[in-house]
Amino acid sequence: MTARPEARSPNQVGGGNSRPMPPSEALDATEAFLGRFVCFPSEYARVATSLWVAHSYLLEHFDSTPRLAFLSPEPGSGKTRALEVIGSLVRRPMHAVHCTPAALFRAVGDLDNRPTILFDEIDSVFGPKARENEELRAFLNAGHRRSGLTFRCESVGNTHTVVSFASFAAVALAGLHDVPDTIATRSVIVKMRRRGPGEAVEPYRLRVHEPEGLAIGEQLAAALDSLVIPEDPVLPAGVTDRPADVWEPLLAVAEGVGGAWPGRAAEACLHFVAGRAGAAEPSLSLLLLADLRRVFLEAGNPDALATAPLLAGLLGLEESPWRDLRGKPLDPSGLARRLRGYEIRSTNLRVGATVAKGYRQVDLSDAWMRYLPPIHGEPVGNPFGGVPQKPATGATPATHTHHQEESGTNRAQFREERLPTAVAALTDDGATREALAATSGRTTAGGHSVGA
Repeated sequence: MTARPEARSPNQVGGGNSRPMPPSEALDATEAFLGRFVCFPSEYARVATSLWVAHSYLLEHFDSTPRLAFLSPEPGSGKTRALEVIGSLVRRPMHAVHCTPAALFRAVGDLDNRPTILFDEIDSVFGPKARENEELRAFLNAGHRRSGLTFRCESVGNTHTVVSFASFAAVALAGLHDVPDTIATRSVIVKMRRRGPGEAVEPYRLRVHEPEGLAIGEQLAAALDSLVIPEDPVLPAGVTDRPADVWEPLLAVAEGVGGAWPGRAAEACLHFVAGRAGAAEPSLSLLLLADLRRVFLEAGNPDALATAPLLAGLLGLEESPWRDLRGKPLDPSGLARRLRGYEIRSTNLRVGATVAKGYRQVDLSDAWMRYLPPIHGEPVGNPFGGVPQKPATGATPATHTHHQEESGTNRAQFREERLPTAVAALTDDGATREALAATSGRTTAGGHSVGA
């Protein structure tokens, strides 16, 4: 663990008669320096990293700070190099490799000398031995917001005192594979990769190039010293909730700097937010909702289905996870348990002369509407238009069609013209999974987190 707590406080540079560089030019120089030594996967990643470096000098202006995570599937992809180069540019860098929780708590708790944490080999914290690093995980989760505190009990003799440590700090991470969702949703994730033919960068030599980076960092600090930061930067359309928390500081820096940076920051924001949504894996419960909708459609969109044919439809889907859940197929109790979180419960359905347990479409439609992408732009809870049926009383016929008011001729025409289109949309696994994943980070007004 190394630290340079005296490096480049904005109040320590730019003095004398020297005139600070314009902020946009200083940020341009920062980006150019990063691009010389780091093979970024895209221009958007380089822009985001440059803005993150700048935000480390302006942390007192923000209520949240995004984590910057350099991740890759294999070693030798430039993650550590990215942290090394960033370390010469940010405010008070602290390289934390195998850092103890106590050292980290006290370093960040020193508000007058709060460091920027550069945490390499983060896979050792979130890997198979993650339980040994629970305190570090808690710190990284709590430090995303200014209000984040870490509490510890300190003992002196027989006296025990609860001590709070501020956890709010800018943190950049580097490691293999992925990080937990609690970190990923608070991060700008840069997917690093090994350089391909024709992708060349300059070799980074610490003794040669670090002084150059330090000088550029000092120029950046001086340029940002009197920068006016907007309280409510303009967010691109559709960026809300957690992605807005992540990107608001970076967009505020870009808006304050001016020049071409606001537009470039907005483009980078949309790129990462869309990429994160497309890469997110839906939870099993969310996937169950989508597959239930698919089964209802393939069954002709009845008002209700008994549990037995509903489970048969789920188990019959190609690449279905329902055939093997911890060695057993999904059963009626498992189905009921997974749907209970959405306040969906089975009911008595009349199947011929008997009554069996099953599920009504009207009970599922609210969850479909809230958690799943629409089918061809139509309301999810009522895939074929019109008004959903009112809940029936008593035992509901399992074979009653959704559009009861239509004549037999109209109903047949309706299914012939529109049902194949809807079913085709749902059976296109790639498109469905991509659209479904795009909703996996949404949180409803009731506080249910999708993908949890």
